[in-house]
Amino acid sequence: MAAIEMRNIVKEYGDGFKAVNDVSLDIADGEFMILVGPSGCGKSTLLRMIVGLEDITSGDMVIGGNRVNEKAPRDRNLSMVFQNYALYPHLTVFENIAFPLRLKKNITEEEVRRRVRDAAGMLELDEHLERKPANLSGGQRQRVAMGRAIVREVDAFLFDEPLSNLDAKLRGQMRTEISRMQRRLGTTTVYVTHDQTEAMTLGDRVAVLRRGLLQQVASPRELYEQPVNMFVAGFIGSPPMNFLPAVVTGTRLKLPFLEIDVPERVAGKVTDGQLLIAGLRPDHFDDARLLDPAKRERGAVFRARVDVTEWLGDAQYAYVPFEAGEEVTRQLAELAAELDSEALRTQLVVKIDAMSRMREGHEGEFWADTRRMHLFDPRTGENLTRDEAAAAELAELEREKLQERTG
Repeated sequence: MAAIEMRNIVKEYGDGFKAVNDVSLDIADGEFMILVGPSGCGKSTLLRMIVGLEDITSGDMVIGGNRVNEKAPRDRNLSMVFQNYALYPHLTVFENIAFPLRLKKNITEEEVRRRVRDAAGMLELDEHLERKPANLSGGQRQRVAMGRAIVREVDAFLFDEPLSNLDAKLRGQMRTEISRMQRRLGTTTVYVTHDQTEAMTLGDRVAVLRRGLLQQVASPRELYEQPVNMFVAGFIGSPPMNFLPAVVTGTRLKLPFLEIDVPERVAGKVTDGQLLIAGLRPDHFDDARLLDPAKRERGAVFRARVDVTEWLGDAQYAYVPFEAGEEVTRQLAELAAELDSEALRTQLVVKIDAMSRMREGHEGEFWADTRRMHLFDPRTGENLTRDEAAAAELAELEREKLQERTG
């Protein structure tokens, strides 16, 4: 096992495009780090620079205390699991797993068999060792690829969207297996994904990238509850955070559907007439008619027309269109280049109780937990309501959990 340190890493191509731009990131020994972001954000490029498949334009890549910028991939003692499995179709499962060991000179056949059997037992592949990849399911093939990584006893595992070719049920099963494997082996792991569920459930920490720039590195819970900017707030969470225009009017904040006092946390940072972006997650709403009076008083109630509903068994989502107003729409259009596209949408996605009887095309009474609302500067994207003390507390909690697990 080994810690991985990235110091001001840049990857610039011949046309001047920077796929990765000044990324500095420390991954602790034994930590499970997730790299997440939209397509083209640089997450896979960064992973390939760690393993040595991409040259580093500038900066330092340090693994286990050693600078490895000029080292070939075979000399970095890392294992990579790809999206497409990369198995040899003519070899059995046993020989596919054993293949990297066959390339080593000073290893006995007995040791090869021991390691393969250990990896196969961990991944529940014992019964399939004599089969060929063509006779395996997608999940079994991915487990074979993982087994090939495990037998090498490397300093770190690197996963490049390994579950994207699997169906939803298999992805759920494989997430559990990868998490169990990593915790059992305690090997430093870097995992690239664009999948929200994988990012939020697998990692100790998540690094969010956008256009080659690192936006925030934090635990999944901190990203969800205390995002540093509007991009992170909108990217983390499914369905994504709702963004509404909010205009400061004296000591009040005027949003579509409702009006509240300007929160104390931002009172000294904003001016009369200033346009802000308010962020509320879908689960910060509910059907007001189903709430007890005490909870109703802790938020704001408003009426709005329901356009579409989606019933999922344990919950429902209501889609509620709104109008921002002519002047606000004009200001939003001027800020379109700075704003994330989600901030320009004109509908709310509202999570309501599965027992709610709200009907499409009719007006409903909604409740919003305005205490959990975030306010963003539309020009910089900065979260003006981020609670630094709460974020620090969450970060410390995750550090303690990681130390307990890795010793």
